[in-house]
Amino acid sequence: MQKDTLRLIFGLKIHLLRQQQGLTLQQLAEKTGTVVSYLHDIEKGKKYPSTDKIVALAAALHTTYDALVAVGGMKQLQPIIDLLESAFFKTYPLELFGLKPDKILEMLSDDPSRISAFLSTILKISRSYHMRRENLYSVALRSYQDMHDNYFPEIEAAARLFRESHPEFFSSPPTVAPIEEALRQTYDIQVDRNTLPLQPELRRIRSYYSQGKRTLFLNAGFSVAQERFLLAREIGFQALGLTVRPYETIIQQAQHFDHLLHNFHASYFASALLMPPELLAEDIRRCAGQLEWNPAEWLGLLERYQVTPEMLLQRFTNVLPGHFGLKDLFFLRIEGNESLNHFTMTKELHLSGRQSPYATENGHYCRRWVSVEILRELRVRGKQQVLAMAQISSYYQTENEYCVISMAKPAYQNAKSGVSVTLGLRLTDDLRRIFKFAGDPAIIRKAVGSTCETCAMPDCESRAAAPSELERETELANIALALKRLD
Repeated sequence: MQKDTLRLIFGLKIHLLRQQQGLTLQQLAEKTGTVVSYLHDIEKGKKYPSTDKIVALAAALHTTYDALVAVGGMKQLQPIIDLLESAFFKTYPLELFGLKPDKILEMLSDDPSRISAFLSTILKISRSYHMRRENLYSVALRSYQDMHDNYFPEIEAAARLFRESHPEFFSSPPTVAPIEEALRQTYDIQVDRNTLPLQPELRRIRSYYSQGKRTLFLNAGFSVAQERFLLAREIGFQALGLTVRPYETIIQQAQHFDHLLHNFHASYFASALLMPPELLAEDIRRCAGQLEWNPAEWLGLLERYQVTPEMLLQRFTNVLPGHFGLKDLFFLRIEGNESLNHFTMTKELHLSGRQSPYATENGHYCRRWVSVEILRELRVRGKQQVLAMAQISSYYQTENEYCVISMAKPAYQNAKSGVSVTLGLRLTDDLRRIFKFAGDPAIIRKAVGSTCETCAMPDCESRAAAPSELERETELANIALALKRLD
């Protein structure tokens, strides 16, 4: 156990024992021959007393030397000790949110008895749900994006500087070769497309950067858009000086939160490099300003910037808050299996934190979502193409109404299954002024839910499961009402 943790536990014991015996700091100081400021620092975990002082404290507090120096021994403090030794406290990036560990520990030491039950509950919940380090990291990253409205001016500025410093590498129409040349000339990094495809066990690895060989290894089967992103992402790692980083795509296991954070920063840089915010904002105004929904206009942006649907709509989540002030939005990535009877949410972002659904929800996601409907349409078309659909979705029995844009394409490694990416924008007066097509009467309007298990919508033609959770809540409510009648 670290020294600062030992100091804190010792201080918490002194603090709790002093309170239990009704002693003030002044009274304890007089009993032990010390000064109040010294005892205050001990209780806050800032100082650890010498052996003779520990003996004096034990006598004054009617306990033993061994009881004071032992790590455990006090039931009231055990939840705090568990927290200090937990994966949560050791791995959660508290500093990212302006919370320094020493300040948190100081808050804990103010009233350890009152907070113990709460901490114990949190730890039990995390264990019950088998929360792994990666889960904590992902939640922390989403919170970080939300805190900044998913718009990072310093990364935008770095991408702009690189683009302006290397205008010869950003051709029109965009291709792979100039970005590869930028990587080679600027950072002396070569690209190898032959090695990874020869190793079957690495088929899931899209790319790998060898620092020793200064080589970016790429796997086979990528589109121009995907290759451009992987190359631009590596430029991002180099341009931003991100040395604590993952070297492979997809990340197999995040050893440290900075791996996930810096991967996000490099990916953000790549998107900003490939889709300059001023140009994209102009295109959004043009497409959104049309009075009718025109999917060809939105799909045309994929060709203009040579990006995938996921890159484009995720980039919207940067530009819409940063350049339009539209912050009440969500982004979802959903994968459907070959038979389209099971859907998995593999990526999500909720900037206002109020939208539904969340990937952690159990059950069958609502089949009335446009993100599900577009996957069915993709199957009907039966071609290797990208589709775009729009829908006005109102959440059943709520006031939440969204203008939703969804794009779908066949999955990367299994063309028989599909992937949809969806951007949802809360319908407000500000949104309607910019997204004029939201008033197009031809756009499908649907009431939607979150999951079938929690949905009260009657006679839903798309229901995939009974409203079991809702029925359970109704049963409990009826029991409570019946009990109340007994009074």
